[in-house]
Amino acid sequence: MHIVLYNYYKEVTTMTELRDRYIRFDWAIKRLLRQKANFGVLEGFLTVFLNEPIKIIEILESEGNQQTEDDKFNRVDIKAKNSKGDIIIVEIQNTSELHYLERVLYGVAKAITEHINLGNSYKEVKKVYSISILYFDLGKGSDYIYIGQNNFTGLHTKDQLVISAKEKSNIVRKSPSEIFPTYILVRVNEFNKVAKSPLEEWVNYLKNGVISPDTKAPGLQEAREKLKYYEMSNAERHAYDEHINAIMIQNDVLGNARMEGHAEGRAEGRAEGRAEGRAEGRAEGRAEEKSDIARKMMKCGMDMEQISQITGLSLEQIKKL
Repeated sequence: MHIVLYNYYKEVTTMTELRDRYIRFDWAIKRLLRQKANFGVLEGFLTVFLNEPIKIIEILESEGNQQTEDDKFNRVDIKAKNSKGDIIIVEIQNTSELHYLERVLYGVAKAITEHINLGNSYKEVKKVYSISILYFDLGKGSDYIYIGQNNFTGLHTKDQLVISAKEKSNIVRKSPSEIFPTYILVRVNEFNKVAKSPLEEWVNYLKNGVISPDTKAPGLQEAREKLKYYEMSNAERHAYDEHINAIMIQNDVLGNARMEGHAEGRAEGRAEGRAEGRAEGRAEGRAEEKSDIARKMMKCGMDMEQISQITGLSLEQIKKL
């Protein structure tokens, strides 16, 4: 009797877990959160990460956030305008990419120039927020969230410069950080805490797909209702599963190629036994590592321009593989 009850409760628990399985945020951005009816999830996310109430007015289209892009593509992003006229870019990056921060900078600069017309006053330049949700190791650091803002610090006095600007008949004082773009990097894999605050609950969902039933975090209660895996049609679930498989394949390809490349480099370096031999071994190992990564990405059907961005190889080098 006890065994029967145990198996019954185990089956019920498993069914509940399956029923409450939530889709990844990148898929939600790609397919669901562009719809006005689902703005509440995205507004809650932005409210928590920007630490101020956010109301989305519209989703802005660009080359990077079209719904028709290849599901195996490494990057998903969305660009929105809030009630203050600010531009907010949310990007999810699944695997590492060379010169990632430079590309983020370019994307922000492009957003600024796209939303000011020739001949307009510089007063019309929009404040831009860039939020990057990263599932790869960007570099060294002990925190899971980093914020980058522009401030001008006195060379000798170390004080912060405050800008005086005239708006209508009033003199308004602003810090440069209110004018220049704000960059937020969310290093999802570095989060290892028990989620207590709204920010921690959101990062926990981004990492583990878990949303507490009694959550009070803005946007997450709506997410519990709208981002359930089993609420999707069979066709949508199939497309979602293919998207997850593509991400896993990319991560496996990159991880295995890196390990093989490093092992070959070390082995060749040891075999030479001399300083120049070790240097050559490491260099050849790194070169072969890049080539292996590129070959495996090509087998997965990835675009050559994306392969070039990730590996650093030129298009000509990739074509010769």
